[in-house]
Amino acid sequence: MGKVTGFLEYERLEEGYAPVEQRLKHYKEFVIGLKEDEAKVQSARCMDCGTPFCNSGCPVNNIIPDFNDLVYRGDWANAISVLHSTNNFPEFTGRICPAPCEAACTLNVNDDAVGIKSIEHAIIDRAWAEGWVQAQPARHKTGKTVAVVGSGPAGMAAAQQLARAGHAVTLFEKNDRIGGLLRYGIPDFKMEKTHIDRRVEQMKAEGVTFRTGVLVGHLPEGSKVTNWAKEIVSPEQLKAEFDAVVLTGGAEQSRDLPVPGRDLDGVHFAMEFLPQQNKINAGDKLKGQLRADGKHVIVIGGGDTGSDCVGTSNRHGAKSVTQFELMPMPPEQENKELTWPYWPYKLRTSSSHDEGCEREFAIATKEFIGDKGKVTALKTVRVEWQGGKMVEVPGSEQVLKADLVLLAMGFVSPVSTVLDAFGVDKDNRGNAKATTDFTGGYQTNVAKVFAAGDIRRGQSLVVWAIREGRQAARAVDEFLMGYSDLPR
Repeated sequence: MGKVTGFLEYERLEEGYAPVEQRLKHYKEFVIGLKEDEAKVQSARCMDCGTPFCNSGCPVNNIIPDFNDLVYRGDWANAISVLHSTNNFPEFTGRICPAPCEAACTLNVNDDAVGIKSIEHAIIDRAWAEGWVQAQPARHKTGKTVAVVGSGPAGMAAAQQLARAGHAVTLFEKNDRIGGLLRYGIPDFKMEKTHIDRRVEQMKAEGVTFRTGVLVGHLPEGSKVTNWAKEIVSPEQLKAEFDAVVLTGGAEQSRDLPVPGRDLDGVHFAMEFLPQQNKINAGDKLKGQLRADGKHVIVIGGGDTGSDCVGTSNRHGAKSVTQFELMPMPPEQENKELTWPYWPYKLRTSSSHDEGCEREFAIATKEFIGDKGKVTALKTVRVEWQGGKMVEVPGSEQVLKADLVLLAMGFVSPVSTVLDAFGVDKDNRGNAKATTDFTGGYQTNVAKVFAAGDIRRGQSLVVWAIREGRQAARAVDEFLMGYSDLPR
């Protein structure tokens, strides 16, 4: 513990943001990270608790008190070693994780939590700048081969861990670039894609083979190969060519809103809208890009994906942006006595909201209204909860102008074609059925086929995907070798 009284002497210091009027002009990151002296002071607030709840609050179980102490002492090189021991990609989580570790911080019981996420961000950025992040190729090869299907954070983590264990790993991705929803779901202003690119280069140096534009499984009915990928690989091919297969695709099936007028032009899923801008930012040319310029935009869904739609619409130059949330407005301050150390229920305002957005709570959409096949408005109604049921408030209907409606209500399950093609059993939510047990964990009902990440647990956080990818890698290593030295 660096400074015994640090938590009494220093206040929490938040990372800064570039001014709204500046950051709306581009799609680059705008967070101003902590300087070295600021990170040291923030680390001094850590109490080095006898039972550090932040460890268990973090899905990858980062050893937070240890790297806080190292930052306080100025030992940044060992800080990144501690951080990398549990997290393959802290530059991802240091930017986009909601930080459940901070909610679990003991200091958060009656004060402001230690800025753990900002310290993590500072450590990994310093590590890249100093050249401390290097490839770690295996000293000995096992002769075993593994196919990882899906290159999001779960797939990348699994592939890297398995390659470091000495296996020959091939990572398959149906899109043209590696990264999954990190690449095409999360806007560049939250995480620039150079962070993915340099990890890909590191993993190549560690022996991972990347194959993009490859669809594993069967095409959805009516689709053409050119709509999806350059090549199709069957499950039978993978099972014949590889000693193990790990399915790590995302939960890509968006939740729909089947109300009258849903088929009108101008009503789109968020994941039709967001990936297009990321492709444009990467230099691709798209015909008919969905744009919010000069439009009244309504985003249906109050979560992070909805917030991403808000930020992107504002950068397009939308005339107005309104975000709907079905649930009542949460309290601005959580009841810590009731919720700590768990993730609290409270109002969360993102940087995108600060850029310009009207937020409507306890509101439902009854109908999309259109003219000549195009959406022009929404009919809404206020709702309230009575006896655990949602009921409409009489006389609260209204019509709101809308030129573009983005559905951001979450994701219900992975696209079923991959699981069906492999013959993998599903749970009652449509996810791959596999446990996380220490013995036989992440194995599906199909021989030598494993599943991890959102395809197994459903829509979740990047940090959970990294955890499952790491744990699945150990399970595969044990399956192939009879034992494993990989951390779980």
